[in-house]
Amino acid sequence: MEPPTAPLIDSRAGFVAALHWGFAQAVARGARRIVCVDPDFADWPLGDPALLEALTQWLRRPQRQWLLLAATFDEVPRRHPRFVSWRRHWAHAVDAWRAPEDLSASLPTLLLDDGPLLVRLVDRAHWRGRAALGARESRPFRDEIDAVLQRSTQTLPATQLGL
Repeated sequence: MEPPTAPLIDSRAGFVAALHWGFAQAVARGARRIVCVDPDFADWPLGDPALLEALTQWLRRPQRQWLLLAATFDEVPRRHPRFVSWRRHWAHAVDAWRAPEDLSASLPTLLLDDGPLLVRLVDRAHWRGRAALGARESRPFRDEIDAVLQRSTQTLPATQLGL
């Protein structure tokens, strides 16, 4: 069966639709690893109930990992409280990483899996990008992100400890 055609990214709504398409493709293909990269994840639909339910079902499978890489996660608790609450239950499989300062300014906006999936926002100001299933397009980004992850630090604790 042929996967659905990737949505065109030509607006904010198109970007969100492409992210939903990308997550659905990764889950349907049985990807073991999903990587999301963004400067702050403010515009991602992380709190969408349908998306969180699909990711819950995916994470119930063995050896699944979801990595988020950002320059800052300051906006995530404010804009995506449902995601923050949901993540408490999945902290063992959902890792948040902060890129080093010297690489933070150049972080792309990407959704990748361990296969050919690529959703990339090229122009944030005009909401232009590309969604595709092509190993040739996704491989260089996976290599680049793996190099950044090696220099990154874990952040966004699942629970807040305090007095």
